[in-house]
Amino acid sequence: MNDLTQIALLSLKVAVVGVAGVLPLAFGVAYLLARGRFFGKSLLSALVLLPLVMPPVVTGLILLHVFGPKGAAGQFLSAMGLELGFRWTGAALAAGLVAFALIVRPIRIALENVDPRLHEALRVAGHSGVKRLLILDLPLALPGIVAGVVLGFAKALGEFGATITFVANIPGETRTLSLAIFSTLQSPGNGQMVFVLSAISVGISVSAVVLSEVLVARFSNRAGR
Repeated sequence: MNDLTQIALLSLKVAVVGVAGVLPLAFGVAYLLARGRFFGKSLLSALVLLPLVMPPVVTGLILLHVFGPKGAAGQFLSAMGLELGFRWTGAALAAGLVAFALIVRPIRIALENVDPRLHEALRVAGHSGVKRLLILDLPLALPGIVAGVVLGFAKALGEFGATITFVANIPGETRTLSLAIFSTLQSPGNGQMVFVLSAISVGISVSAVVLSEVLVARFSNRAGR
């Protein structure tokens, strides 16, 4: 396996695992923000957006102090056999964290657009909250879920600052496409390699966006019917 293939596959693994890992929590938070009425709702919404607006290096430093080899959570997880500091798993955590807000937002909007009268009709018909979630909210929110996943994937694929701060730039372990482009730029005469790495990154992102458009259109048509 050549270096380019290894870097591309590692980047895909980090982005996919990062997004898949935070998706259930993102849906839960989006559902809570869309449906819940509670004290501190605005604060929770602000905390969700915090990794998106905070400097990525600061996010990486927080992750390093909490989940790194000397962090409390890092030592606890290490004792359970899960290493995050300076590992690809840590890169996935960083990628998922910075993508979290971009996943939550479209799902929240999709849930808020579900007609509350439909919920009331199902409630009167005797359906529980869980069943209403399964037969109403999830199908109608699918376009938002797909949009959130693709936005999060694109953000995770291009994550740089938090990743290099938390897990460094280790070839074969944490060097994703963004970090590989950065490393290649440090050496003169590597313009062609930078172009190739950038082209791979753009190609993956465009493919994901095109796929999302197809899926969103299909789910929207199904929901409309």
